[in-house]
Amino acid sequence: MVSSCLSLLAAFVAAAACSAQPEQAGVISTPSPSAPPVTTLPDDAPDATLPNIRATTGRANLAPTAPPFVKQTIGQFDEPFAIAILPDGSALVTEKAGKIKWRRPDGTIADIGGVPKVLNEGQGGLLDIAPAPDFATSKLVYISYSEPRPGGSSLALARGQWSETALTNVQVLWRAGSDGVGGQFGANILFAPDGQSLYLSSGERQRFTPAQDPEQRLGKVLHLTLDGKAWPGNPEYKAGGARAETWSTGHRNPYGMVFTADGRLWEEEMGPRGGDELNLILPGRNYGWPIVSNGDNYSGKPIPDHPSRPDLEAPKLWWNRSISPGGMIVYSGALFPQYRGNVLIGALSGEALIRVSVSGDTAKVEEQWAMGARIRDIAQAPDGAIWLLEDDGALVRLTPKG
Repeated sequence: MVSSCLSLLAAFVAAAACSAQPEQAGVISTPSPSAPPVTTLPDDAPDATLPNIRATTGRANLAPTAPPFVKQTIGQFDEPFAIAILPDGSALVTEKAGKIKWRRPDGTIADIGGVPKVLNEGQGGLLDIAPAPDFATSKLVYISYSEPRPGGSSLALARGQWSETALTNVQVLWRAGSDGVGGQFGANILFAPDGQSLYLSSGERQRFTPAQDPEQRLGKVLHLTLDGKAWPGNPEYKAGGARAETWSTGHRNPYGMVFTADGRLWEEEMGPRGGDELNLILPGRNYGWPIVSNGDNYSGKPIPDHPSRPDLEAPKLWWNRSISPGGMIVYSGALFPQYRGNVLIGALSGEALIRVSVSGDTAKVEEQWAMGARIRDIAQAPDGAIWLLEDDGALVRLTPKG
């Protein structure tokens, strides 16, 4: 089994030499592969080389129920992607076309300048946004986006200073490299509980095999310093390059990450046709894509289920049929004390809000509320209200019924 596993992994690995990006004003250069841009996408995952062992536990699909919320629309945006609530109760919302909108404390909405150029194409554009852990004093804001590159795009991470009218002194801190075509950027930004580092999810750009290539930053959860460098405590930090930045590998399209109160890192990602996952992320572990999945390719071509390769990390929960998970939070507010410590996951194709209880390294799906809209992102306001960003552009506020 060990030798066959190694040969399978080797088939996925394509070494890529790195060369430094030219320095530009306001830019911290990041190495990127010198290989030519990817110009075409494969139709399917590689052919399976092992028999399928079906997954029999962990399926999380529930019949939807009526939500126990009062729903109030408090804003409208154009193709929004992510929301970040600031300490004063105002909010920053990204629009994929490359705009940041500020919903002020009084509910009015303003445009924020200084956004880098983005490639708004397919699933790309301006993506996540996250205030720095010390935002109250530093006013620093992090953004992820698809950056225009020769021959296509790359996921990029940048940082700028908030001035209530613009982001200033914007620096590109990190690039995924492997430029070219493809969606599924991932792009979720999460700060470590101590505020001293950050985690960035990087999707595999619909290319399948880069998720298993340790020399590429695609299909990974990266652990970086606040300046976008490899975190010294990473499993392969001494190896340099993409390996030094990698916390976990084998991911498809990781859209949401949270830390629970016990310090565990949880991630959810979109699978193929079925096979959406909630994973407990452990350092140095491989989560299997595209070798295994509890879903199938959109073409109908099957992929072996996770139990077929028990050496690869299986999801704690999975959905088949797909729910297409969007953002997620760990709820900690006062308005819904019964949900404190629970994970709340927004669903796009599922048009739902899903509540999951977690205890240590286990997770249990508790409720799936029918919301009647595709939920792109979710946030918790200072007063404990739940804010949802819907794909139709609406920002809604949820409070308890009665």
